[in-house]
Amino acid sequence: MRLVVQRCSRAAVRVGEEVVGSIEHGAVVLVAVARDDREEQADWLAQKLSKLRIYDDHEGRLNAPIQDTDGAFLVISQFTLYADCRKGNRPSYLQSAPPDHARSLYEYFVNALRAMGHRVETGRFQETMAVELVNDGPVTLILERS
Repeated sequence: MRLVVQRCSRAAVRVGEEVVGSIEHGAVVLVAVARDDREEQADWLAQKLSKLRIYDDHEGRLNAPIQDTDGAFLVISQFTLYADCRKGNRPSYLQSAPPDHARSLYEYFVNALRAMGHRVETGRFQETMAVELVNDGPVTLILERS
């Protein structure tokens, strides 16, 4: 699994004209699932994301995890994070998991974050989405567990 984590002061995701998820403070998390990923990767990444100290503490340093800031996650599936662009001009998505497997692990990951007590909003799996965010910092990280 591969995550792109962007700390934000606000974010929203739309499908058509409908806002399907929005947060005020926290992180937008783009999630890609690889063909051979299992629940072990999702568990590890949920734990890592939950404990990442990328939010300002009382001294203004990047030293606080999300639970210390009353923040939330906006989690959005994005299979294109596994695009292979080394050959030609058309990306290959052969590393990306098939939709049924990807949906299952994406939902497992979201539920793991919720089970930890986090507020989690989501996009809609396999839909064309418009993501709006105000990147705070900016702070952008890539997390991966293969």
